[in-house]
Amino acid sequence: MELSKLLTPDRICVPLQAADKTGAITELIDLLAEGGVLLNRDAALDAVLTREAERTTGIGYGLAIPHGKSDGCDRLIMAAGKPASPVDFQSLDGRPVSFIVLLISPPDQTGPHIQALAKISRLMNIEEFREAVDQAATANELHQAIATSESTELSGKA
Repeated sequence: MELSKLLTPDRICVPLQAADKTGAITELIDLLAEGGVLLNRDAALDAVLTREAERTTGIGYGLAIPHGKSDGCDRLIMAAGKPASPVDFQSLDGRPVSFIVLLISPPDQTGPHIQALAKISRLMNIEEFREAVDQAATANELHQAIATSESTELSGKA
């Protein structure tokens, strides 16, 4: 699975305008809805917010991966953004979030969903990737950071 093929620049927002967790998730859902990739925007938003209410998706290193399963889409879809100011996601490490990757997939497609979560988590363990994300000032720069880190990981240099 290549995140850079799923997470294209038109599905990346730098900066996100939202100042809180719900606003950031909603902004990313709206980005997907505007792109025409959601079958039902409200169902997708509800699924992600319901999952977030169960347990935080702020996993550390300034990353949150809000996600949900919903009939509001017909395949795994992703969006990402960097808030203008770090957002409190009640992260496991107590730090605010500066990089958010949203995933939504149909209830019957667990494999790709889990693969994407694992891949994002692996990339965030790479210091060079975290630095590239921090420095990215545009959607294209953030996409390039993801693509470059993926190719490095695939070639075994990570």
